[in-house]
Amino acid sequence: MSRNTMKANDTDNYECSRRELADGSLKQAERDLQRFHSAPSAIERELYLNAYMWGMSDDSTWPFSFLTVCESLNLVPENVRQDLIDLQSLGALGRWARRCTQGVKRVHALLGKVPRNRRRVGKYWAL
Repeated sequence: MSRNTMKANDTDNYECSRRELADGSLKQAERDLQRFHSAPSAIERELYLNAYMWGMSDDSTWPFSFLTVCESLNLVPENVRQDLIDLQSLGALGRWARRCTQGVKRVHALLGKVPRNRRRVGKYWAL
């Protein structure tokens, strides 16, 4: 294996890891905003406030700022902020319904990628 190939693989792994960490940061903020929205304890309110301030910040100078995370994931920050705010106001049932809708959309998109020139023969797909 050449040195150039190893460097390319290292770069790909780095970018993949960076995107996974960015995605995890965004999901954690979403969970904290939902879970601690009406929290009674000071620690839980602080967790909520930290997540809220992170999501509303326009600072892009640090590696995992909200804006940098959105950029890494190719997301529009204003849309993500609106989604985070909307999730707080939906309540548990509304969040559940929204997630079900998103899941159905993902399945529909995946099914749209199945080649149409295949047909099912018994339990198996044939060309």
